[in-house]
Amino acid sequence: MPGYLMQEWNAPKPRHTRLLNSALERQTSDEQQTELWMPLANQQWKPCVRPDSTSNVPEKSQGYIQVFLDGGLNQQRMGICDAVAVAKILNATLVIPHLEVNPVWKDSSTFMDIFDVDHFINVLKDDISIVKELPDEYFWSTREYYATAIRANRVKTAPVHASANWYLENVMPIIQSYGIAAIAPFSHRLAFDNMNEDIQRLRCKVNFQALAFVPHIRALGDALVSRLRYPSTTNEVDSTNYLREVGGYKDKHGTGKFVVLHLRFDKDMAAHSACDFGGGKAEKLALAKYRQVIWQGRVLNSQFTDEELRSQGRCPLTPEEIGLLLAALGFDNNTRLYLASHKVYGGEARISTLRSLFPLMEDKKSLASSEERAQIQGKASLLAAVDYYVSMHSDIFISASPGNMHNAVEGHRTYENMKTIRPNMALLGQLFLNKSLSWSEFQEAVIEGHKSRQGLLRLRKTEQSIYTYPAPDCMCNA
Repeated sequence: MPGYLMQEWNAPKPRHTRLLNSALERQTSDEQQTELWMPLANQQWKPCVRPDSTSNVPEKSQGYIQVFLDGGLNQQRMGICDAVAVAKILNATLVIPHLEVNPVWKDSSTFMDIFDVDHFINVLKDDISIVKELPDEYFWSTREYYATAIRANRVKTAPVHASANWYLENVMPIIQSYGIAAIAPFSHRLAFDNMNEDIQRLRCKVNFQALAFVPHIRALGDALVSRLRYPSTTNEVDSTNYLREVGGYKDKHGTGKFVVLHLRFDKDMAAHSACDFGGGKAEKLALAKYRQVIWQGRVLNSQFTDEELRSQGRCPLTPEEIGLLLAALGFDNNTRLYLASHKVYGGEARISTLRSLFPLMEDKKSLASSEERAQIQGKASLLAAVDYYVSMHSDIFISASPGNMHNAVEGHRTYENMKTIRPNMALLGQLFLNKSLSWSEFQEAVIEGHKSRQGLLRLRKTEQSIYTYPAPDCMCNA
């Protein structure tokens, strides 16, 4: 076996040594810290998920809808919201969605392993009919049944972003003929535009109200949040009393507050981006081979040079680069940073520079006991659910690369008017290519380039996702 496959890469050295050395010696003023941690002001938009008219479940359902959802947790989450909307459009009963086994993470977690199914059904009881299982007469309608042959009641041709009329014209006749329609694949299969207002608000109601994680995920998430906010407390000290005793437990360093950094830096992402991440020839060869095996080399970015990709903002930020961004924005080495990530390509060696900038960095492994981790170990969807929960309880959220997790959390935090920093990828790519920049020049450019990217509400544009941009469809202008 070639050496580069056994030892895929050498631990990368810092690529931005001058900036890093300055960042390690950085000083931030009290004024900077106060502004950085300040919650968002009221932006005049408030959650508005209930339809204006009363929406009741019709007395007689047309039949059953089954959907089979692939992708990771956050892609499946959006699919669940769309499935409820399609069931409403068709006046059908929704079967609790089937989550496919993810080919990358090999996770077989079901809907009921991740989401509180009784809460889901109860919140939506006035909108659609939902069943946990099909009645006995449809016992045959399983994933295996649809995998073995062409079936007349399986819908394989649903277009990406199909209209409501497409479902009425193409799926309704199947339900009327067979009593059930199974849709697979079902990912991004419902349009965001030209949709009835009640349907849009129902999608938001599912996403922001009906989809609650199972109790043990919420309990673990609450425990991690408490340990991030009150790191000095022991198991014997009640954090609420402790907070009262120290008068709010806030000082100039933002103690009591924390940032969640979503660091999506797995091998899949690294290979698909086709960027150079500083691991030398061995890493380049390993990622090129991975692209060939997984995508037969068909990766659009691979036709561009690393400089072209970076200057266009198409390269995910490395742990070192996201650390420099955070430092330039004013986060100091007392900042408590929670790392939301499933598995970092390159392990601890890859994130050592980030850790040197933010020594108070934590993750699930450092905060949770082995007993607590046992319930979620090896389950990518449950691990992602914990990270999502902690992200929704942080003071600030930032992501090192665009993707489903970033989009889902950004949309949810927009809905709740919570601060999210969106890295200016094109600007940062160009700054990191300029090896002559001083720290002060870099910091000035970063601060200026992110003034409008720290939670400012953006209205959804045509074709954009309602789950990333919930206003104006899910929110009312107060």
